[in-house]
Amino acid sequence: MMAHLPVMQVMVPLLAAPLCALVRNGRVAWGIAVASSWAAFWIAWEIFQVVHSTGAISYSLGGWSASEGGIEYRIDTLGTFVLMVVTLVGAVVTPYALESVGKEVDKSKQALFYAAFLLCLAGLLGIVVTGDMFNVFVFLEISSLSAYALIALGKDRRALRASYQYLIMGSVGATFIVIGIGMLYVMTGSLNMANLAILLPELSSNRTIPVAFAFLTVGVCLKLALFPLHMWLPNAYTFAPSAVTAFIASTATKVAIYVLLRLFYTVFGSDYSFLEMQLGTYLLPLSLIAIFSMSLVAIFQANVKRMLAYSSLAQIGYIILGISLFSSTGMTASILHLFNHAVIKGCLFMALGCVMYRLNSVELDDMMGLGKKMPLTMGAFLVGGFGLIGVPFTAGFISKWYLIQGALEKGLWPVAVLVLLTSLMAVVYIWKVVETVYFSEDPGSVNSDCSEAPIGLLIPTWTLAILCVYFGIDATLTTFGASSAVANLMGIGS
Repeated sequence: MMAHLPVMQVMVPLLAAPLCALVRNGRVAWGIAVASSWAAFWIAWEIFQVVHSTGAISYSLGGWSASEGGIEYRIDTLGTFVLMVVTLVGAVVTPYALESVGKEVDKSKQALFYAAFLLCLAGLLGIVVTGDMFNVFVFLEISSLSAYALIALGKDRRALRASYQYLIMGSVGATFIVIGIGMLYVMTGSLNMANLAILLPELSSNRTIPVAFAFLTVGVCLKLALFPLHMWLPNAYTFAPSAVTAFIASTATKVAIYVLLRLFYTVFGSDYSFLEMQLGTYLLPLSLIAIFSMSLVAIFQANVKRMLAYSSLAQIGYIILGISLFSSTGMTASILHLFNHAVIKGCLFMALGCVMYRLNSVELDDMMGLGKKMPLTMGAFLVGGFGLIGVPFTAGFISKWYLIQGALEKGLWPVAVLVLLTSLMAVVYIWKVVETVYFSEDPGSVNSDCSEAPIGLLIPTWTLAILCVYFGIDATLTTFGASSAVANLMGIGS
């Protein structure tokens, strides 16, 4: 069984999804989702241990090798790191979903919700484990289509519009990606990433290759919501059910960043991507604009979910900034922040889900005095907020420290200053929430009968809050995983 872990990583949630749809009972479907998400987490942990002890895993589906036209699943150190991110968040969100989904999704649709959730999980995991470019596109569409459905299940009528907007933008991105993949296949006759890495350097003078590179880069950047291709994200995060927002915000954009790294380092090679195509020249200013402008927009939001959505766009900017530096320190910062931001933003959105459960609102004006009535919920939000700012002894501090080091190593001290400045901007919008819930008097009109969230919501929320602090105090595991992934990528790139 251990030899088949790569394919089991995808098949467990993929087979559980139709089972959830068939049972037609929300609680039974939830039980299936919890069991399969925790099984996926266990499989990811086993793969993590195997890869870090014996090296990358290669799995040929059906016994057909890549050289014979078969599909290969290949998992290296970067893949194991991202698998751990996705499965950890999935394993925490599914227990949380019982109470949250029960309140925010119609009872008749709850079984279908869990089916779509597991399809999204399977799609994201498939993107990470596959070594085949066309499979990346297939799994990307599985995760995207199920995400559109999950967002549309929000009770607010604007959720349907947000889902449709995401569908349109996501389809444009998918079209760009499949065109780029088609161009690579026409020029090389292969879809396997390892084969492409060997064949493409011989074709670097061919004009089709940079065109394919551009199509793939733009398509993936749209999927990960890099400025200015980000317009779908704020509404999608704001109007989706709370469990969906927590899951997608913590995983979907992170997996898209993983795809970007695969393209830049494994498929095209770092020399071609950063030296010949001068990728850093384009990514650096876009990431800086995203960090500053999205942090500024977040300050003026009255809806806290929308505030955190714009904050997520700024955090994506931090990750892309580290990639654009084209250095081991910058890459370590990016991969670290990929994990840390997943934990932090998952905690924050789940805390807001607790607020939504009691108030049916996350408008700032409706949260006055909530710190006294929901102390555990707002305590978790405060921990996540500290992590988002980058306060010492939180996970966010570790990745921002590496990012500042990476900028200074390159002599880009204005970039380091901007990172510090935008961290202070995060203080402003997090403080708005803190001031409202702890230092404003409750008018008694909205939350007069409000009480603490159910334990079923608090335990998963505080699990991520504790991890946020733990990985800020002892970052041995995360820095080991990130540095191993960077060493592997830089080795491939060279």
